[in-house]
Amino acid sequence: QVQLVESGGGLVQAGGSLRLSCAASGRTFSRYGMGWFRQAPGKEREFVAAISTSGGTLSYADSAKGRFTISRDNAKNTVYLRMNSLKPEDTAVYYCAADLYGINSSTLDDYDYWGQGTQVTVSS
Repeated sequence: QVQLVESGGGLVQAGGSLRLSCAASGRTFSRYGMGWFRQAPGKEREFVAAISTSGGTLSYADSAKGRFTISRDNAKNTVYLRMNSLKPEDTAVYYCAADLYGINSSTLDDYDYWGQGTQVTVSS
């Protein structure tokens, strides 16, 4: 069983920045591919970014490219999402997820465990 706890969300003005963190339980964090997803009101959950087990492979949704950076610290069992130049359309609940097979996927169904989410609200 893997537990994921997100933090770092909040209210920010357009153009501002936030850094989300996701702390994972367990001693095999370095074996998990990790991803960030988001869900806005009335919309489906969508992929934001993913990182491979070692951190050597990163992938981003088009909406995140150039503004968001995913990273991980395996010694701290934590994955991060740095978000710059935030826009009102980035407003959503952000979830981190763990893929036990480390396949660095952008597909929701490939992830095995999910956090409870953290709210990000960007005001115009």
